[in-house]
Amino acid sequence: MPETTTPVTETTTPVDETALTGGRRLPRWLKAQAPGSEGYLRLKRLVKAQRLNTVCESAHCPNIGECWGHGTATFMILGDVCTRSCGFCAIATGRPGIVDEAEPERVAVAIAQLGLQHAVITSVNRDELADGGARIFAATIQHTRQRCPQTSIEVLIPDFQGDWDALATVLDAGPDILNHNIETVPRMYPQMRPQAKHERSLELLDRARQLSPAPTKSGMMLGAGERRDETEDTLRQLADVGCAILTLGQYLSPSSEHVPVDRFLSPEEFRELGDFARDLGFRHVESGPMVRSSYHAEQQVGLLDIDNTEVNGNQA
Repeated sequence: MPETTTPVTETTTPVDETALTGGRRLPRWLKAQAPGSEGYLRLKRLVKAQRLNTVCESAHCPNIGECWGHGTATFMILGDVCTRSCGFCAIATGRPGIVDEAEPERVAVAIAQLGLQHAVITSVNRDELADGGARIFAATIQHTRQRCPQTSIEVLIPDFQGDWDALATVLDAGPDILNHNIETVPRMYPQMRPQAKHERSLELLDRARQLSPAPTKSGMMLGAGERRDETEDTLRQLADVGCAILTLGQYLSPSSEHVPVDRFLSPEEFRELGDFARDLGFRHVESGPMVRSSYHAEQQVGLLDIDNTEVNGNQA
């Protein structure tokens, strides 16, 4: 596959390099285009007008300039305060506000106004809700289907604390891709995902392929301290539960309060891991330093003329 990193430009996104291990400078392949294009500004105005959140902003995604410039964004529903305190994530942790029942319609309006061919919808964790927010996911899918019947929909969901009825609520609404990130290797969970369970995330992906024809997708952030053999073992586990789409990218620490970067993987290492994953049977792999969960998401639907029956042997 072609290299997925963003080339160096004269204007690059500022990054707090002191938050990285030893205050090291970012390698040249981790420089991203600074936001400011006409498409970026248009989307920013629309997000503000509709009172929406995006993970692109809340998680300090380095690809925001590129993706928003192309008119693509990952909408984050259920507020901008998370009930979990993951060691890698820039999103605020605390007590979330009340559920905004009108948000699903506003997201659908924004998707329609942007004319998106593919929409990605994610959320903060809402562990205080009985269904973890699954109902709002389903409503957002339904409103988007009504307004934009030609738009494919990808949902990037939390683990719902193992509530499989909540997972079924989302899948019954008919997303085209079901994404849930494994994020890291099992040994790193206490630092990276202290309120999550590696086995639970694998079970979610396994159950999803049994409940829906939608291809499943997952992703990992590398460079936080995992070993190569641990990464390969985790990729095998994802392949074993029929995961069809995979993203692999470089972990960047949001601040000095988060898990520090252990090392920067080279583009060559990402190419090797991408080839390893394809050999395991993943149908589409995005592997590169700048890759994030929704990177090139709009291209993956066109590349994947598949469903869970073909990938996972699901006879449902």
